Amino acid sequence: MTRPAIVLLSGGLDSTTVLAIAKDRGFEPYALSFRYGQRHSVELAAASRVAAAQGVGRHVIADIDLRVFGGSALTSDIEVPKHDSLDDVVSDSIPTTYVPARNTIFLSFALAYAEVVGSSDIFTGVTAVDYSGYPDCRPEYMRAYEEMANLATRAGVEGHSRLTLHSPLIEMSKARIIQEGMRLGVDYSITSSCYDPDESGRACGRCDTCLLRLKGFAEAGLVDPVRYQGGED
Repeated sequence: MTRPAIVLLSGGLDSTTVLAIAKDRGFEPYALSFRYGQRHSVELAAASRVAAAQGVGRHVIADIDLRVFGGSALTSDIEVPKHDSLDDVVSDSIPTTYVPARNTIFLSFALAYAEVVGSSDIFTGVTAVDYSGYPDCRPEYMRAYEEMANLATRAGVEGHSRLTLHSPLIEMSKARIIQEGMRLGVDYSITSSCYDPDESGRACGRCDTCLLRLKGFAEAGLVDPVRYQGGED
């Protein structure tokens, strides 16, 4: 009998790879995505495609409107930063695309979902190597959240089970993540990572996440299969 696991699924490269990893490890994945007031719905469409393609026990899209707080280029009118290359990105500052407390909020929903389906495992695609410098993607944060989660649930208090927060990509480069996904048969053409795609879903190619994604595919010796603005359709 397979064990259920909650997989946070944004529809991007990292979370799609993590979904494949969870399945490869023998879990039955229950995917969780969020309509949180982000500036576009392209990633949710991608998450639905990925969930259907990989097969999940259930795919839930939870509604949270983080626009009431703003404070991020993804949830307010702040312009998404664009660069010609990663060399132009200021690496010692947290970018405006950081959504305040987003991972904490998402993981809290995942924790509730896990309790309902009887899961002791949550998978998340955070990475601390090729990433944009978000404070809630660091290994120490993930360890602290796991410890807190086991103080906050019925299963943890009653000693029935201990929740494990899996972050299998946290020490992988983007190229290594892509290679692992390819080994597991991931179709990256149906994913979407861009912070600012156009109306037809084409990636901008110049935001932080696009540049990191393109760098990863190049270092893996592969061509990114998604459509980019200015490219051929």
